Amino acid sequence: MALLTASRRDTLNTPVAVLTATALFGLLLGWATYGLHGLTPVLDRATNSTSTWIIWTAAAGALFRSRRLAVWGGALMMLATCCGYYAASALGGTFGSGGLGTAAVWAVAGMVGGPLLGWAGWTVRRGRGDLRAVAGAVVAMVVLGEGLWMGLALRYWGEATVFLAVGALLAALLTVYLARTGARRSWLCAVLAPVGALVFYLAERAILHNLIETV
Repeated sequence: MALLTASRRDTLNTPVAVLTATALFGLLLGWATYGLHGLTPVLDRATNSTSTWIIWTAAAGALFRSRRLAVWGGALMMLATCCGYYAASALGGTFGSGGLGTAAVWAVAGMVGGPLLGWAGWTVRRGRGDLRAVAGAVVAMVVLGEGLWMGLALRYWGEATVFLAVGALLAALLTVYLARTGARRSWLCAVLAPVGALVFYLAERAILHNLIETV
């Protein structure tokens, strides 16, 4: 009996099983993101947010045992989340003529950013050296960067204030966590997060936004 239990555990921990579970979670996350739109103002803003997908991707990366799986899992989860969202949009009748191009842009963005966020989540939990603080800054900078986008580009200053506050709190919590777990130069997380946020905002404005406008 013990041997059978161990065998099942080993099967569930195989790369294929772990990546399959990641893809399924991504599909459900994308589907839920679409389904929660418009229910309440808070849920609408929380779900219609790049940060929501990215934070979940980083959290998934932290659960992987190997760095390579975390990187691949991050890419797979972001792609699956895009697929789940736009599949729900198509079934909901809101997938317009420009939907395919927009979906392609977000899928490519996810394939680029997903591995980085998967790596960041894994590194915060299991990495060594100064990279742990850098990885923490990568996670927090996304929330801060989206806050900058909402305020400076969209002029949604109320929502922007919330995102900036949450991003600052996340950076602080990650810095404390890293310090308590013995990470070297944990303070780099708090220093680099706002710098990374500005880079994220500029990249979103110069690249992603322009791509979406042209499709």
